[in-house]
Amino acid sequence: TAALTAGLERIPDQLGYLVISEDGVLASAGELENDEHTAGVMMQMVRTASHFRLSGSVDVPFKRMSVILDDFVYTVTVSAQKVFVVKRQQNQREPVNV
Repeated sequence: TAALTAGLERIPDQLGYLVISEDGVLASAGELENDEHTAGVMMQMVRTASHFRLSGSVDVPFKRMSVILDDFVYTVTVSAQKVFVVKRQQNQREPVNV
């Protein structure tokens, strides 16, 4: 487990993380510790996003995805057939006036 989570604990503003495979949650900590519900939602989002391919492309459709909410951000990275989800504090920014 230590090899899976080596860098996740050092991510700035990190509130928690999940490491997920098709078999379920492999590791978790912080606000996401044992959060099977969030793991299921994130895996479904990854599966859905994986179906979108550019025409003629054989590349993996994405490697990273962000889910941005008011107070926090879920950063999702797919690597080595595992899904890494990190919940981070949202840095408040001033709205852009156009």
